[in-house]
Amino acid sequence: MELTERILHEIQQHCSKGDILLERNDATAAIAAYNMAWELVAEPKNEWEASTWILAAIADASFKGGYLTSARKAIDYAMTCPGAIGNPFLHLRRGEILLDQGENDAAADELMRAYMAEGDHIFADEDPKYLSFLRTRADL
Repeated sequence: MELTERILHEIQQHCSKGDILLERNDATAAIAAYNMAWELVAEPKNEWEASTWILAAIADASFKGGYLTSARKAIDYAMTCPGAIGNPFLHLRRGEILLDQGENDAAADELMRAYMAEGDHIFADEDPKYLSFLRTRADL
């Protein structure tokens, strides 16, 4: 399945705006922009590749903004979309969210998936607590 070029262009515009806003540390406005992109995705939403990256962006902005419940909902739904399973960034962010919500065993599994795919450099721009936690669960 494919989205029309016009719809895909609109989605990309909203996501680009969201990316700029997130770079400026305005997570709330970024989430709003990403949600506008999300609204353009046709049902069933989890059958589109665009959904994977839109939901990843929503989860990322929500995580960075401290909205863990929203981040968890977005990342969990993203994991049902094409190309999500095995995506190191999605596993990293999901692991971080799970750890912050106190789900240590599930967090360790997700963080290990990210580590196995990308090594410790995937943690380079993240709070060191996530890699430190993983080191308590595995001999890295």
